[in-house]
Amino acid sequence: MSDILLAEDNPGDVLLFREALNHQGLRFNLVVAADGQKAIDLLPDEAGGGWRPDLIVLDVNLPKANGDVVLRHIRRQPWLNSVPVIILTSSSSPADRAAAMELGATLYLQKSSDLNELLDFGKVVEAVLSGTGTAGT
Repeated sequence: MSDILLAEDNPGDVLLFREALNHQGLRFNLVVAADGQKAIDLLPDEAGGGWRPDLIVLDVNLPKANGDVVLRHIRRQPWLNSVPVIILTSSSSPADRAAAMELGATLYLQKSSDLNELLDFGKVVEAVLSGTGTAGT
């Protein structure tokens, strides 16, 4: 079973994300943070201390602390550096993409309005968790 932290403030997107993982048949424990500060607070503040997710999925546009702030925090912690981070956002901004990749995102994916593409996100998560899905975009 994989522990996944999803930082997402839109309840509909949380539901779709969960459905995509179920559609892929993944076994997971999903912890949702509705804002960036909550995501930071959920992460361990030192090696071996607290809950450490197997994967972190971040929206860029989060209240209290945006996705870039959260990603910067994650990559500053040596004990979290190996945790893959997927940016899943509605932003199509090349600047947002470049910033996320520069800060150490594993993948940057734009949310789709197409149901089949949304369900396929479970395949992406499975690939990242298995270590085979690390292409930047």
